[in-house]
Amino acid sequence: MTLVASRMARVQPSASGMAAMRARQLIAAGHDIISLTVGEPDFDTPDHIRAAGEAAIRNGQTRYTNVDGIPALKQAVARKFLRENGLSYENNQIVIASGAKQVIFNAFLASVDPGDEVIIPAPYWVSYPDMVRLAGGEPVEVKCPAADGFKLTPERLEAAITPRTKLLVLNSPGNPSGAVYTRDELKALGEVLLRHERVGIVSDEIYEHITFGNVRFESIAAAEPRLANRTLVVNGVSKAYAMTGWRIGYGAGPADLIKEIVKLQSQSTSSASSISQAAALAALEGPQDEVHRNCSVFERRMKIIRAALNEAGLFCEEPGGAFYVYADCSAYIGKKRPDGRVIETDTDFAEYLLEEAKVAVIAGTAYGLSPFVRLSFAVADDRLAEAGSRILSACRKLA
Repeated sequence: MTLVASRMARVQPSASGMAAMRARQLIAAGHDIISLTVGEPDFDTPDHIRAAGEAAIRNGQTRYTNVDGIPALKQAVARKFLRENGLSYENNQIVIASGAKQVIFNAFLASVDPGDEVIIPAPYWVSYPDMVRLAGGEPVEVKCPAADGFKLTPERLEAAITPRTKLLVLNSPGNPSGAVYTRDELKALGEVLLRHERVGIVSDEIYEHITFGNVRFESIAAAEPRLANRTLVVNGVSKAYAMTGWRIGYGAGPADLIKEIVKLQSQSTSSASSISQAAALAALEGPQDEVHRNCSVFERRMKIIRAALNEAGLFCEEPGGAFYVYADCSAYIGKKRPDGRVIETDTDFAEYLLEEAKVAVIAGTAYGLSPFVRLSFAVADDRLAEAGSRILSACRKLA
């Protein structure tokens, strides 16, 4: 006898979460591991945001709020979308949740029927396919090679759409590749979607404010306004404001879908933390200086790790945003480790780096496109440089 539901056999634990946990366990056991697994800024939450959270506690803002969020935060989200993206939403088109991840999960549960297909460009964030499976749907993974900048093309999108297609998931800037779609690229995808009126879009924009050089973020809902009424835009404060632990995300889209997302939330977590909502309000409405400053730090770190990886023969495209590089490890597939074992997959290569270099990375298998490894550069410059040096040394030992 088992109390476990059969649906759980279709789902795997988050690969990134498991890799980060293993690195933490090794560190706790006394090993000098440099973990490049975690997708969170290493900066402190800005002072004015922390102060807002502290003030909320002192002022007694410690009770349940409306399931879909406090009105002031929803209004701030609406102003953010109008100010930064040129998108207009009413209060009934916005939901506040305990992280952007919850918004996406609830969106799949609220929109995907058994057998529905959800197109997911690969490489993808590890959780998308399993979330779709939990909702009873079928993830349709579309390989987007480095030659295309890890981006979905109109031709590949058209070929993936079937009568069962319900949603397309877009993530820009992307995890794990850092790919950022241009306005023209989004409009080209939009032309395909306009020919298929039944297909909705979930646009994951959580890394919106982390872009490099002349790269500029654009939302598909703004690039092709005719798609706005069937696009759920998902964002949050975790990445831009170094607020991962505060757990506040938000979504905006069609009122009928938002209504069902709120219904699900009312029967699961209920409202997000009242204290965190007060802090998120301060983040969206307060000074943005640290957001821009942190972005410059990420860009500097990106150049540090790319230089080291390229020297080691791990070529990686320069990401347009986010804080990851997706490095091609194909040059080392088939090589022998010092102990004689053969590296057959990117999982083997990631394991080798952990054992030999004491650097934790995540195999591309988890993201749907191999042979690659994902490395987060959201760590201090000196540790990042040390990680690069260790990786180079370890790669030189392969024959």
